[in-house]
Amino acid sequence: MSELSKITSDHLRRRAVVYVRQSSTTQVEHNRESTARQYQLAERAVALGWVRDQVRIFDEDLGVSGSGLAERAGFARMTAEVALGEVGIVLGLEVSRLARNNADWYRLLDLCGATHTLIGDADGIYHPACSTIAWCWG
Repeated sequence: MSELSKITSDHLRRRAVVYVRQSSTTQVEHNRESTARQYQLAERAVALGWVRDQVRIFDEDLGVSGSGLAERAGFARMTAEVALGEVGIVLGLEVSRLARNNADWYRLLDLCGATHTLIGDADGIYHPACSTIAWCWG
């Protein structure tokens, strides 16, 4: 199944969100290419069918460690919008690195599944609510 066939009109009615993160200020300063690639995911959302005004970037966690010692307000707000059913797709550079730990990652996956929210990265678009893994993740 192609990426585009996973995207429905219901997904496109909701917002596309891009989560931009780097774990330290040193990474933000020295890995500018990675940060730029993350911001470019907004263009990917547009290419997938979202209107530019529907794309929201969460970047306030740039330079905030994922160690658990610092609150990541951007991730929390993004997760809340997913839980409210306001998001059609969450885009990140590597979706498995969106969260700081497995508990946050699985919570996000569960919320995306419950609200039929897609997750996308450079490798593809995934639908956590699907029961057929090969169809959804392949």
